[in-house]
Amino acid sequence: MLKDLISVAAIESGLEEPNARHAVGIVFNAAQRQGGDLIERIFAQVPGARTLSASTAKLEGTPIGAIAQLIEQTPGGRQHVTFDMFLRLQRAGLGHSEIASLMSTISRVLGARFSLGETALIAALFEGSTPAIPADDHGRSSAVA
Repeated sequence: MLKDLISVAAIESGLEEPNARHAVGIVFNAAQRQGGDLIERIFAQVPGARTLSASTAKLEGTPIGAIAQLIEQTPGGRQHVTFDMFLRLQRAGLGHSEIASLMSTISRVLGARFSLGETALIAALFEGSTPAIPADDHGRSSAVA
């Protein structure tokens, strides 16, 4: 499944297969850093996906560890991870059209596997469990509106 995803991504985005593999790894690693439930399902059902994410993280020097994960799973941290993903894809040589094609391919191929529409898959891939906002003594959220 992973090999097919990478092959289709390479063909549709016009990238060489090693570059497409690296780009898919960047996307998987960003999703993993955000802590979404779907990426864990992908790792469980797509052999090699977790390894690709980990090897890409090592090559890219992305933050790892429990503290980095806690920070990256806050709303501001998730936004940073998403921006960082696009920056890393651009540094890997992808332009806007290649990134759009890559995301569309990932959405379509994995969306079919996980019974999600293309837009729903991308949203679910980067949706993490929102950290609970502590309530004050009166049961109200302490977040600033």
